Order: sequence, then C-alpha cells, then structure tokens
Amino acid sequence: MSKKNSVRRLVAFVLALAMCVLMMGSALADPVKVAVVQPLTHTSLNQIRDTIIAQLEASDIEFEIVTRNAEGDSASLATILENVKADGVDILVPIATNTAQSAKMIYEDTGVPVVFAAVSDPVAAGLTGEDSYFITGVSNNIPAAEIVNLISDFQPGYELIGFVYTSSETNSVSTINAAKAYCDANGIAYKEVSIANLSELQTAVETLISEGVDALYTGNDNSIASAMSTYIDVAYEYGVPVYCGADSMVADGGFATIGVDYVQLGRQVADIVVRIAGGEQPEDIPYETLTDYARFVNLQAAERIGIEIPEDVLAAYKVLVEADGTSHFGE
Repeated sequence: MSKKNSVRRLVAFVLALAMCVLMMGSALADPVKVAVVQPLTHTSLNQIRDTIIAQLEASDIEFEIVTRNAEGDSASLATILENVKADGVDILVPIATNTAQSAKMIYEDTGVPVVFAAVSDPVAAGLTGEDSYFITGVSNNIPAAEIVNLISDFQPGYELIGFVYTSSETNSVSTINAAKAYCDANGIAYKEVSIANLSELQTAVETLISEGVDALYTGNDNSIASAMSTYIDVAYEYGVPVYCGADSMVADGGFATIGVDYVQLGRQVADIVVRIAGGEQPEDIPYETLTDYARFVNLQAAERIGIEIPEDVLAAYKVLVEADGTSHFGE
C-alpha cells in the first residue's frame, strides 16, 4: 500500500470517527420513540408511567410513546423487552428494579439508552459502573431514619416493629436492610418475615402479629403493594397499623408514609429522557434520587385501628384518605 493511500485511509477513518462523535452528541430525530415497560399493574407503577407520558407529551420534543405491562409474569417481561428491542426504540424506560435488571442484559449491546424508574438501590442492582454506561435513571430510595421516625410520630410508645417484604425484590430487601441497620444502631427491637410469593402474605402478617409487633412496615415492595387489601385486612383486624413506602400504598389502605412521591419521581425520569433525546448521553447523567419525600396519612385506616392522631402531628401530614373514605390521591 502506498504512503498516499495510507494517509487517505487515515484521514477517512478520522473523519468517520468525528462523525460518530458528532452523531452521539446530537439530538435524536423526531419523533423520538420511547418504550415504557412495567412489570405489573398497581397504583404506584401506573402513576409513574402516566406522569412520564404526560411530561413527555408536554415537552418541546415530539415523542412516540409505547407502553407495555408484563402483568406480573417474569417470562412475559423478558419477551416484552425483546419485542420492543426488535421493533426499534430510541430510549427505553424500565419501571422497577427487576425490569431494569432485565433491560440491562437485553439492551447492553444495542446502544439504546436506558432510563430506569423506581430502583431503590441501583448499585446493589448492578445498574452502575463501567458496564452500565448506557443506563441512568431515578432511585426511589428512602432514608432508614425517616422510616422509623414515621412510626414514632404516631406511636411514640411502640416497642416492636414488624418488617414484611418480598425476598426476590432487590429494592424491597435493600429498604428493609437499611431500616434494620438503623434499628440495630439505635437499640430498636424488630421482627421480620420475608415472603417468596403473595400466597404467603397473610401467614407472614399473622406470624408477626402473634409475636407481638406494635407496627408493621413494608417499603417499596411492588408485589405487596399489589395486594394491600389482603395485608391490611389481617393487620387491622388486630389493630396493628401498616406503614408503607409510598403514597399509593396509603391510598390503597395503608396507614401512613414518609415515602416516595411517585409523581415527582415520574417528572424526574421524564426530564432525563428529554435531556437524552436532546443529545446528552446516559454516562454523563448520574442517576438521581428523589428531590422530595411524601408525608401522607389515611384517616379511614386510623379509625379502623383505633388510633387518635394529635393535631400537631396531623398538621405535618397530608390527609390522603378521609375518615369517610374520600380519597385525595393524585390531587
């Protein structure tokens, strides 16, 4: 090969490389196709999805939005992600930890940006680091101290907390582990029961109640959130309040939360999607945590379990469900 040809090839390579760099930093072509995938139906996940859609539709960028729901079937979830990949998508938004983990495996060689929503512990879930350069998103982590102080607000004389969580949900396990560590460091007694599936939920709650817990707590647990009626029916029969990690869980019967404002979370996720559609890269956008936490109480649940809430305590919380059952969820 002549020296002249070698120079020409080198120049062509450099120009091609420069074009790639420019393309990577440029806005995606309209309409930008976004796929929002959730693992199952329940109030929190639906609220995230609907908020993301509303925010994207209100932006200055034209989006084509596709939504898919696995309805609790893990095999279907993988199939959905594969099908969306085959159909072609510019940005993928997986909701919840298991969806994001599956998305990482399926999309790692595609170059498609992944913006997760509602992953409690992105590090533990394996969604950070060099192999996750194409992934960012918004975590719904809740400080452990806030969880325990929530119970103190309404039951200052409590002695024993019961933690209930799904063993296969990384986000739920992470939240409970943080709460237990805080309890250990501060001399707070607790019992815990994990479940493998929802058929074990009633027995788990009954077991903790039989051991004398004064309060029950479940964090960002998607499975249990989809079965709140079973959870509260058992707990409230014995007058034990159920504290939760999300406002939607309180709307579905839980007693109180200092937890996730899923509208705020959806807005933050949509903002990242807009930034990527405008030309930013996921590796240049560190994952975010919530900018604000929600404080909600259910007065109907308070009546059901016989808790009287002092006015000074009530003033710090938004009433999500009135004593007569009127809901203010989403207002």
